[in-house]
Amino acid sequence: MEPIGTLIREELERQERSVSWFARKLSCDRSNIYRLFQKHSVDTAMLMRISVVLGRDFFAELSRNLPQGDTSDTEGVAK
Repeated sequence: MEPIGTLIREELERQERSVSWFARKLSCDRSNIYRLFQKHSVDTAMLMRISVVLGRDFFAELSRNLPQGDTSDTEGVAK
């Protein structure tokens, strides 16, 4: 799976939106947006804001990449 920052950048480009527009919508500096594009993970509150601004459910996309069936790798993970 591609890093989340890459998915966000690709969606912004698909919508033909500028980095400046995106930064204004998220109330942050353009430099933060460029750093966001490099990230492999994003805080859930920020990802929620991004999903709303771009109208794309990034959470659903991330969850589709969860392993199905075999839960042996999740032993010891808090539920």
